[in-house]
Amino acid sequence: MPSTENHPQLRPEPGPATVRSRVRIPLSFPDGFRVETEVFTFHGLADGAEHIALAIGDPGAAEYPLVRLHSECLTGDVFGSDRCDCGPQLREAVERIAEAGGYLLYLRQEGRGIGLYNKLDAYALQDSGLDTYQANTALGLPEDGRDYTAAAQMLTTLGATTVGLLSNNPDKADQLSALGIEVADRVPTGVHVSESNVRYLRAKVEHTGHSIPLARLVG
Repeated sequence: MPSTENHPQLRPEPGPATVRSRVRIPLSFPDGFRVETEVFTFHGLADGAEHIALAIGDPGAAEYPLVRLHSECLTGDVFGSDRCDCGPQLREAVERIAEAGGYLLYLRQEGRGIGLYNKLDAYALQDSGLDTYQANTALGLPEDGRDYTAAAQMLTTLGATTVGLLSNNPDKADQLSALGIEVADRVPTGVHVSESNVRYLRAKVEHTGHSIPLARLVG
């Protein structure tokens, strides 16, 4: 079982979830990339949040589907903020999953689970010199409050109990494994570095062991 120091107590075996609805949605990105997706909503998710799963490409085409657990980031995903790498990771994940076949789980976990307003408060503290994890704890919040029980439920409901995980974050793989999802392969994303997010990325490497070859790129 992974450490629960920075996130809520994990359920060893998530309860059942069911598909609430499914609808086809074509995605179109500003750079011209387009892809058809089927979006699933669910009943019975452990945290009661409105997470969704997007089936992209043919999830059954390979030995196991490629899966991305993507935590919602309004500033990065929608407004293109350079303070993080969330928007570019989302764009990359959609295309890579389209090629391999799999699922993008879009999880309502803004700010690593602390919420939008708290995340913006943490940004202000980062401007004073704290890193992204120190800023959260200075607010009396967990460094990373994300619990992937609902994600494991969604994957189980979709029949994806063995996956390739598109992620640089070892905690995602550890939590999924503890929740009954076999992570057959962990595939790193690209490195989306900018002048504004290099401190953020370095903190993820040094503090939580993200597999980002940052030193090779920025020294």
